[in-house]
Amino acid sequence: MNVPHTPEQLEALRRLDACTLANAIETFQVRLRNEGFAAGAPRCLFPRLPSMVGYAATIKIRGSSPPSSGGATYIEQTDWWDYILSLPAPRIVVVQDVSSSPGRGALLGEVHVNILRALGCIGAVTDGAVRDLPAVENLGFHFFAASLSVSHAYVHIVETGEPVQIAGLTVGSGDLIHGDIHGVQTVPHELVSALPGTAEKIISRERALIALARTPGLPLETLRAAVAGKRPA
Repeated sequence: MNVPHTPEQLEALRRLDACTLANAIETFQVRLRNEGFAAGAPRCLFPRLPSMVGYAATIKIRGSSPPSSGGATYIEQTDWWDYILSLPAPRIVVVQDVSSSPGRGALLGEVHVNILRALGCIGAVTDGAVRDLPAVENLGFHFFAASLSVSHAYVHIVETGEPVQIAGLTVGSGDLIHGDIHGVQTVPHELVSALPGTAEKIISRERALIALARTPGLPLETLRAAVAGKRPA
């Protein structure tokens, strides 16, 4: 992606729930229906927050054992901030924990989240651990994580800007990410302008079917005919 999407386009995506967005993406047949989303973990830790939409800053970490080369501690590593700033805002940090024991230590807690917010980040997705939940939720910062940890252990950055794997979802640097209480998925850049309109048509059809299903005494054949004309959920 060379040019970021407009704020209006991102806001239109943010107003969609993840399930409707996934249904809309399916209609374009640009990927298999079992691809493009994280399965199971990571889960949304702050479900009261609205949907999250932003560009992925991809990072790999280790934290279960001390780094073999020694050097700076995790809190002293700052070169990855420059990489984050090279991406358009709003930014979402996507962290793959490649430790032998993923989730042993948490890279992100209150301190780093405040730093990330200063860097234009609005949320984080990880197959590892996070911590300091009350403080982070009060900031309105999104956390999607597989686990929690009381400690940062020996967490250190081992790679930035390369594709990461999060619960079956491949995320590349600069990919567009959407997340809400249902989970996290990538949004194909080429579909951004078309998805809101497609989603509205899907919502309209679903509302009509639901209203029909709630009709007292409705003949079963009428409902079958209506369902036959609609893509299965």
